[in-house]
Amino acid sequence: MPDSYFSAKEAMLNSTSERLKQNSKKIMKLWETRTREELSASIHQDSLALQNSLPRYLNHLADDLCDQPGKTSAQIETIRLESTHVGKQHGHERAGYADYTVSQLILEYHILRQVIFQVLEEQDPLDVRDRDIIIDSIEQAVNDAATQFSHTLRDIQEMFMVTLTHDLRGPVNVVKMGAQLILRRFERGDAHLDITVRMIGAIDRMDAMIQNLLDASRLRAGQSLTLDFEECNLDQLLRESVEDLAFIYGERFVVVSDPSITSSCSRKQIRRVIENLASNAVKYGEPDTPITFILQRDNGWIHLTIHNQGTPIPPETQSILFQQFRRTPAAEEKTGWGLGLFLAKNIVEAHRGTIDIESAEGKGTSFIIKLPE
Repeated sequence: MPDSYFSAKEAMLNSTSERLKQNSKKIMKLWETRTREELSASIHQDSLALQNSLPRYLNHLADDLCDQPGKTSAQIETIRLESTHVGKQHGHERAGYADYTVSQLILEYHILRQVIFQVLEEQDPLDVRDRDIIIDSIEQAVNDAATQFSHTLRDIQEMFMVTLTHDLRGPVNVVKMGAQLILRRFERGDAHLDITVRMIGAIDRMDAMIQNLLDASRLRAGQSLTLDFEECNLDQLLRESVEDLAFIYGERFVVVSDPSITSSCSRKQIRRVIENLASNAVKYGEPDTPITFILQRDNGWIHLTIHNQGTPIPPETQSILFQQFRRTPAAEEKTGWGLGLFLAKNIVEAHRGTIDIESAEGKGTSFIIKLPE
């Protein structure tokens, strides 16, 4: 076929691309006008900050519409990667604005698509091929931007949480030291002694909650918890933990234990597991009923069972108990962040163990920890 045929065909295929390039400023102006009218988050942004990476996106879309016969697969892949980068950059920038939500980010792209069609079809309708390319490109940009928005927002929240919890440790430690000094001034039987002891217990629980947040942040970031392994007498460790728990919650704990059981473990972290599960049993168990700890050996494993009476946990909700920030419907009115069981599971697994739950009507609820001997 004559060269003139290919030239005419190429010109026809590239006409939409050229029109898009020629009208990009008009598109961005119309888009900004509509965005300011329809998105409350855009009101506080100047023109440059509002548009940020979108003009670059239009350039990549124009390149995508330009279906030159000589375009190689490498060039096509480069256009796709650059477009993806622009979408991610847009999502990253929007996540840094306090007023923006992912829904508003998606609406920005929906408005952009409508404006592109409005401008490009002022004279003639687009053919099916060009409309499909534009729609596919916008959908991919939305996906890239929304995904990056979520990742960036998570990182921002993570940094905020780590900074906040770290900064809280100082004041909490000062308050605890002050309360301990005050405690020394009282003699046994003084009415203020009990109040001060309760204050110290509340401070310890607050400190534990802060530590839970810090450790959960480390685990989400892919870091591991600090575990210093040593030979532990688990019976002694359990009884020391229960003694402290009784000081806070009263004499409602029963211990059935084999005093000869030892294991290589992190004393600090296993004690933390015991305290988390015990406080969980106190919080959700039937008041004024015993909470039982059973420590025993079984087929090469060490079993520690924490049992409480009370309303059973439905099977359909048991699967979320060990997920961070997830709580059963029955727990919604209770205080806490939903991190205790999540951290307990990670600590036990770091000891090459497992943690399971058994809960049934009339039998109460048991958490069973299994550790290798």
